[in-house]
Amino acid sequence: MFTGIVEEIGVVKSVQIRQSVRTIEIEAHKITADMHIGDSISVNGACLTVIDFNQTSFTVQVIKGTENKTYLADVKRQSEVNLERAMGGNGRFGGHFVLGHVDELGTVSKINETANAKIITIQCSQHINNQLVKQGSITVDGVSLTVFDKHDNSFDIHLIPETRRSTILSSKKLGDKVHLETDVLFKYVENILNKDKDQLSVDKLRAFGF
Repeated sequence: MFTGIVEEIGVVKSVQIRQSVRTIEIEAHKITADMHIGDSISVNGACLTVIDFNQTSFTVQVIKGTENKTYLADVKRQSEVNLERAMGGNGRFGGHFVLGHVDELGTVSKINETANAKIITIQCSQHINNQLVKQGSITVDGVSLTVFDKHDNSFDIHLIPETRRSTILSSKKLGDKVHLETDVLFKYVENILNKDKDQLSVDKLRAFGF
């Protein structure tokens, strides 16, 4: 599990493909300090497993199923990526619950830059849009963000200067793809509502922790 607070921007050193498995080596310095084989790392919001590492880089593998739900097949040498280690139990929880399971790809459809912020409109499916609430949380390329506004099939996010500095979102252009993951707490509520509509009650919601 992750928080959506990017720890470091990594740079792809190499990409190799063997038997439908894509192996990616990523240059990083901060997150390798306490890294172990088998660790989960969020790479642009996709949870990947470390298979090798040293002081300045680590290696992950992307299987076909992950490729089909992400744009990681398009990542090339020198591409920058958002990186976050799995959430520790001894620190502050700064973002929101992020699983690292990409729900679908969104598309940057509009960019509006102001003096203090960059407003990006992201086109998404109706299914994703139904899971969003204004001022709620959304993960975009592994970054925990607030839904600033909602439209029919899109939503707006605001990038403050710190987010622009510490993530790759500021470099996104019109037509670029982004990984989207909606709030897992909303998914649990949605599942309960759809599964047991006739028997839903306030007491039952409380029993599930809501």
